[in-house]
Amino acid sequence: MEYPLTEKIGHPDLFVGRKTEFRHINKWLSLIPDRMSKSRVILARRKSGKTVFIQRIFNQLWSDPKRGVIPFFFDIAENKIWYPDFAIKYYCHFVSQYISFLERNEKLIKQPLSLSKIREYWVANSNQCLVDDVDTLLEYQEMKLYDSMWDIANTAPHRFAALFDIRFLVILDEFQNITQYVYPDQQYQTSPIETLAGSFHSLSESKVAPMLVTGSYVGWLVQIIGKYLEAGRLKRMYMSPYLSEEEGLQAVYKYAEYWQEAITNETALMINQLCQSDPFFISCVIQSECLNKDLTLPDGVVEVVNYEISDRHSEMSETWNEYLQLTLPRINDKYAKTLLLHLSKHAENYWTPKTLKQKLQIDLELDQIQEKLVTLSEADVIERGVADIEFRGLQDGTLNLILRNRFEKEIEQFEPPSDLKSEFKAQIENLRAKNRQLRGLLNNLSGKMAEHQLATAFRSRKHFALSVFFNNVNDKTALNIINVKERVIFQREDGKGMEIDVVAESKCGRFVLVEVKKTQTKMGLKTVSDFQEKVEIYGQLFSISLILPAFLSLGGFTEEALQFCKTQGIATACRIEVF
Repeated sequence: MEYPLTEKIGHPDLFVGRKTEFRHINKWLSLIPDRMSKSRVILARRKSGKTVFIQRIFNQLWSDPKRGVIPFFFDIAENKIWYPDFAIKYYCHFVSQYISFLERNEKLIKQPLSLSKIREYWVANSNQCLVDDVDTLLEYQEMKLYDSMWDIANTAPHRFAALFDIRFLVILDEFQNITQYVYPDQQYQTSPIETLAGSFHSLSESKVAPMLVTGSYVGWLVQIIGKYLEAGRLKRMYMSPYLSEEEGLQAVYKYAEYWQEAITNETALMINQLCQSDPFFISCVIQSECLNKDLTLPDGVVEVVNYEISDRHSEMSETWNEYLQLTLPRINDKYAKTLLLHLSKHAENYWTPKTLKQKLQIDLELDQIQEKLVTLSEADVIERGVADIEFRGLQDGTLNLILRNRFEKEIEQFEPPSDLKSEFKAQIENLRAKNRQLRGLLNNLSGKMAEHQLATAFRSRKHFALSVFFNNVNDKTALNIINVKERVIFQREDGKGMEIDVVAESKCGRFVLVEVKKTQTKMGLKTVSDFQEKVEIYGQLFSISLILPAFLSLGGFTEEALQFCKTQGIATACRIEVF
């Protein structure tokens, strides 16, 4: 797969999980060629991974032309822009991405063509129809017909699709910004063009160029869609900020590997639990600048998690404080904050103005409490129930922790503030008390993450004999591990690519090379023979004379393969017994 669109996550391997979301979206994408897919909106709060998700969709579609869908990605940034400049920018990005797909030239995505270069391309390819399209746009610019310019630009995907009988997917990230940052005057002295969202009213019904819209402020985006696009035109898809437990643990291992942060298999589980399988929270903890950070110890995990929640200068706190500054400007009074805190702490229940008035002894009328609750729900910090008078806190543990830390001391006269650090420690102790369950979780998950778990165990133990992990080990003297790498890629002399799953270097000059297979079937002779070839070539390429080869096969070995391993001195194991 290729990555012409640079993904915000950084290295593509850091993208973890979202299997359920991809299963749903891929079915939807498969129906676009037959004009059966209705435009969609992905609703998720900030730092939920939706931008990376749609960027990965773009890259998958671009990399596989056989799917018959040409992707167009446009980020509506939080930057003021003049109306005609916005129209030209939108048009140039779309056409450049279309040409990049045709020519298989990813550079045009990173550096879009100008209008003049686009015109030159269509002239060179004898496409007078699209030459006229550019000329019309330039003519409208000269005549200062800015609405007409925008009409040319935003209808381009639908028009091109209909003209050439092709299919586009129009991906618009942070769609709500189109109402706030596009100005009719070049000096930005007047109000932005709020109604610009309405220009997609009919386009949202296109079956040849359906839209995939996202936004970080759910309540705001829903209001815009309902007002300008009509609610039913975009099918809603809600994305949780949380991964599954297995996916979250995989994220812990991957982030620790790429950012070279020491963890153990047990603390990996602890980080995942305290971070609630939130990949953004996990990344903040792994990259945290907390003083004396040590993620190999349970207490060290507690300290870092607490720092990311509590310290105003941590990445986690600063990110959420920025979000709250944008979403809470209208609730800057003690009663609104009291309501927000209480609902966040008791998010498992729905509350009405009457029950809140009684519980919190708020000196306000019921309709005043109702008004504040509605404002909070529109700011995306609480949820509204089926009944108009029912409200509850977000089912979002990460944001609730930030809200509690920010507001508890300020309004402790209503409810005594809790100690988050003590709560984290209690969660850790509860997990450690269930040691058998903890070890069981690690064993159950090893099928998908055996490489990470084995490499982590090597790093955390450092001093050990290979016989602690594997059987049939000839050299049983202790190793002193100084470096562990995963998925090491190298080339044979004829150019054939090879990969070894785990490479561990000992201070004494010995190298442990491990092949990991996670299938349920037994490994046969061919697979272990291929591994032996890798071992020999790796030793030759890097002039290593002392190699300890090992093979971890979770499905076991055939008798023939096991005998070959014994003869060649390849240590074997069928599961990770040591963590």
